[in-house]
Amino acid sequence: MQEIETRIININVEDMRNKLSSLKAIKVKEENQINHIFDFKDGRLLKDKGYARIRVIEDLLKNETRYYMTTKKMISQEKYKVMEENETLIASGDEGINIFKSLGLELVESIKKYRESYKYKNTLVEIDINDKSFCSFPYIEIESPSEEELLSVLKLLGYTLEDTTSKTIYELIGDYNNSNLKGL
Repeated sequence: MQEIETRIININVEDMRNKLSSLKAIKVKEENQINHIFDFKDGRLLKDKGYARIRVIEDLLKNETRYYMTTKKMISQEKYKVMEENETLIASGDEGINIFKSLGLELVESIKKYRESYKYKNTLVEIDINDKSFCSFPYIEIESPSEEELLSVLKLLGYTLEDTTSKTIYELIGDYNNSNLKGL
């Protein structure tokens, strides 16, 4: 599966919730996540802007826990971030971790985040608030099946393509940390 996605960083979370509410977007997710990121010893997946992941989801809307095994690979990072994603629901996070380890992958890091997701037409707008030790700013990810719909949703939220970025979260954190260090 391919997805077209972009991010807008340093958002005002309450303002974004209000905008989504006024658009009558439907809240489809409210969850705490732990994302266990895996790579080979030589770091080749992350170097190529991909990764293997076991995601543990504490679903606050359905009051249940789910586990997903995922691989992602960057296809393009020009105007949007285009990723090839393969994901499956698994019965146990530990089993998924053991499968990755048996393939020679190693745990790189575990990232905690809170996510709210809203559906508008065929587009998903996700508000992400990561553990501050990983990423100190909130952002939204907008995932859409088409560029036309993505641009329409951006406009409805009060943004343009110039307000977005196709950078990975690791690139954004690096940029953010470097700009804050220069201000010291």
